[in-house]
Amino acid sequence: MKLLMHACCAPCSVYCIETLRNQDIEPTVYWYNPNIHPYKEYEARRNCLIEYTKKININCIIEDEYGLRDFCKNVIEDIDNRCTNYCYPIRLKKTFEYAKENGYDAVTTTLLYSIYQNHDYIKLLCEKYAEEFGVKFLYIDFRVGFWEGHNKAREEGLYMQKYCGCVFSEEDRYYYHKKDKPALPTVSQDFKNVT
Repeated sequence: MKLLMHACCAPCSVYCIETLRNQDIEPTVYWYNPNIHPYKEYEARRNCLIEYTKKININCIIEDEYGLRDFCKNVIEDIDNRCTNYCYPIRLKKTFEYAKENGYDAVTTTLLYSIYQNHDYIKLLCEKYAEEFGVKFLYIDFRVGFWEGHNKAREEGLYMQKYCGCVFSEEDRYYYHKKDKPALPTVSQDFKNVT
């Protein structure tokens, strides 16, 4: 399987890559995250992913587009729904487009790893784009390994961001002090039929 894996950052990719490699699937990592701000945060996450993928010898494609202005234009009318209205669709659609244009069989995303993301919405969106672009969506609930991956990322010395990505998520984290930690899913993964 020729798999393109959208990655939001290096720490979230650790468990995902390890899980896929354990099933003899070698993903190509794809960076496209114009929703990450400010620029120094964007740069730190991008550079960490580049260094990490080199270290573990995995192919990484960088679509280097810092999109603060477009982000602001597109979320200003509905800031509280920015993730579902803009941040998820802009990145995942671009990933499926790239996969289609470059002969990939399937797409997955590290967004399925974070316990802080809207998992069900991301899954539905990927299913929609899979149908639209004629590229399979490899669904794996990577959340089961969230803390394991988190600990391995720390051991690797990876840059560990403190908020999702945009300036409004930074505001949620620091100004409103949102620190709730969602529970991990209790389902076990059966990888026998992923290829």
